[in-house]
Amino acid sequence: MTSAIILAAGQGTRMGPNMDKLFLELNGCPLVAHTWRRFEQANCIDELLLVVRHGMQGAFEELAEEHGFRKPFRLVAGGKERQDSVWNGLAALSPDADIVAIQDAARPCTSPDLIAATVAAAREVGAAAAAQPVTDTIKESRAGQLIERTLDRSRLWAVQTPQTFRVELIRRALAEVRRRGLLVTDDTAACELIGQPVKLVVSHLPNPKVTQPEDLPYVELVLRRAL
Repeated sequence: MTSAIILAAGQGTRMGPNMDKLFLELNGCPLVAHTWRRFEQANCIDELLLVVRHGMQGAFEELAEEHGFRKPFRLVAGGKERQDSVWNGLAALSPDADIVAIQDAARPCTSPDLIAATVAAAREVGAAAAAQPVTDTIKESRAGQLIERTLDRSRLWAVQTPQTFRVELIRRALAEVRRRGLLVTDDTAACELIGQPVKLVVSHLPNPKVTQPEDLPYVELVLRRAL
């Protein structure tokens, strides 16, 4: 059984005060509904767990009804940090789940084909992540003012979501993160900690994440082109 965890409990502080980016309208539909629909359409996904902030459960129930989402789903309370929300989602998986795809709710353009490709790669290797090769020249600067060195971009990848894993593996990796009291910004970092290889799955289509207000016009354009 393959499950998906959609992380929708973040505060989105970079969008500005009193603004819930996940419910901003893009092409006539809340941002998070676009993300949800992509996993609704992915035949390889059997169930969804949406990790949400306390008090938002009713809004997500209404969203499912309004948009006719039929795939089984459960709502799970978010944690203090992203990794805590993932941990809560993992704890709520169906006992039969052996593969789990973890997705940022604010990444609404992910194609069902990309989701399926990460699932297949995770079954093969144990862990996989959507990613794109870096095309810009990347400089390192400690204080953000002067360049210290140029990194070899031929070895650099921008990692996205979904990040997909064998369930027992990602549980073990995050348990080690928690045991050491570490903070990781994505789930593949937990795999690196226990020496688990992660397969890069090339995202051939745009798969942007909404982080700041200026991201919205581009994401809306990508969504419009995908219709």
